Amino acid sequence: MRDKNRSRPVYAAAILVLTMLSIFLYLGMRTLLFLSADLGYADKAFAFALLFAEFFVFVHGFGYFLNIFHVLRSKKTLGTAREPQEELYDYPPVAVIVSSYKEPLPVVEDTLTCFYNLSYPNKHLYFLDDTRYDLPWADLETKQKYRDSIDALCREIGVNLFRRRWHGAKAGMINDFLDFIEGRQKEGFEFNPYEEAIGKEKEKYIAVFDADMNPFPDFLEPLVAKMEKNPRLAFIQTPQYYTNFERNRMARASGLQQAVFYEYICEGKSLKEAIFCCGTNVLFRREALIDVGGFDEASVTEDFATSFKFHIRGWHSAYVNRPSAFGMGPEDLGSYFKQQFRWALGTIGLLRYLLGEFLRGPLRLPPGKWWEYFLSGSYYFIGWVFAVMAICPVLYLFFDVPSYFADPALYLIFFSPNIIIMVSVFFWTLRERNYRMKEIALGLMLSPAAFPIYMKSALLALLGVKGKFTITPKEGVSILPLRYLWPQIALSVLNFSGMVWGANRMYYERENIWALAANSFWCLYFFIALSFVFYFNNPEEGQSGA
Repeated sequence: MRDKNRSRPVYAAAILVLTMLSIFLYLGMRTLLFLSADLGYADKAFAFALLFAEFFVFVHGFGYFLNIFHVLRSKKTLGTAREPQEELYDYPPVAVIVSSYKEPLPVVEDTLTCFYNLSYPNKHLYFLDDTRYDLPWADLETKQKYRDSIDALCREIGVNLFRRRWHGAKAGMINDFLDFIEGRQKEGFEFNPYEEAIGKEKEKYIAVFDADMNPFPDFLEPLVAKMEKNPRLAFIQTPQYYTNFERNRMARASGLQQAVFYEYICEGKSLKEAIFCCGTNVLFRREALIDVGGFDEASVTEDFATSFKFHIRGWHSAYVNRPSAFGMGPEDLGSYFKQQFRWALGTIGLLRYLLGEFLRGPLRLPPGKWWEYFLSGSYYFIGWVFAVMAICPVLYLFFDVPSYFADPALYLIFFSPNIIIMVSVFFWTLRERNYRMKEIALGLMLSPAAFPIYMKSALLALLGVKGKFTITPKEGVSILPLRYLWPQIALSVLNFSGMVWGANRMYYERENIWALAANSFWCLYFFIALSFVFYFNNPEEGQSGA
């Protein structure tokens, strides 16, 4: 008899190919509808904006399914297949570092304790204190108490403490640490060797963590073994998982949102050697960092920018989808908005640089790597895309602006089946990674809550505003006043009004029923999606059974 398990990857590949083909067919038909529609100049402008938004969604959807296809072709399964671990015959020295800016002491203590418990025998631990003691964030006594507590903690655990004159935020701190390893000390340098025995040999690798990330004891061994076998590997990225999700719906949703990225997307990018560094839970080759001049201090997403420098210089990168460290996710909307604003500002800001580099030398990277960088660099335009798609059905229902679809019948024939196929395949593939539909839906509902943040960051990035590096707060949960959520509330009310007006028109006019119904449905969808902002703005959940 034929082995059903052996034929399953064939069926999965066929489904993915048909899904990607349906995207091309839809975009082609959608373009023809736009070009053939008899519209005035104003209507044409709205129709073009919607067409661009749909192209954005479907092209990024195509990129997602293409990565899944590459993973399936490589691993012959959609499930999580563990990579065979390389044998490690030698233990080259590794620097384990964390750069911290005024992080809460309990958070720092947990991280440094996990550093100490790493089983790798030739490790050297460093705490890079990047706190600005020269700024008036507290009175002198409080700042001195915090500084003394950091010293005492590092001394007790046996972690070397490094400080320097501030510049360049996290990127600048790590670059100064690289100079320290190379024997160069800048002005304002301060080093306290609290480790019992500091190695005389330069560290070959550098493991970088955020202050709240707690690595498992065996974090280093498999990564170092992979590095040793591949001398052109600049870095290996591992996923991020959050521990504070049980009682906090905000942390849970943001963690599930990241899960979509850390599963097939990262694996697919890694197969093209186009995975970029995500700033934490990553092992770098010191030689590669020196070769590219260290971390890019000009970007607030220095990890993404530095990854591009690696690839341009001919270095490779890899991703290991293995739970290796856990940390803390943002616990309220304010923290989440700060995190997303920084990520979006830096990523879109780098997109301008990517375009320039591509025009100057398109052959410096393979097409697959350019494709992945442009997808990642453009993702945060999703805020503008969401706004356009949420406003267009309202315009049709109130003003008969025919921008949503030229022919409702064609809408039902082409759009509805396509979106159903894409959504179904999306949830199905994540089910193969043991995620439930309810969980993924919760993560997806978080993006609409941040759409004005994405819009603002995209606009500032295009104008050349670089912004400042900010950390995601780790202490305390606060509820944002409603005045800070007025864009979400206003667009939600607008869609609710459009839905009511659409129902009113269907009842009294009895014409264009399909067009009115389709646009009313989308008003309902956007109303529900935007209403989740109230759910996330009250993030803490009570203990059951208390």
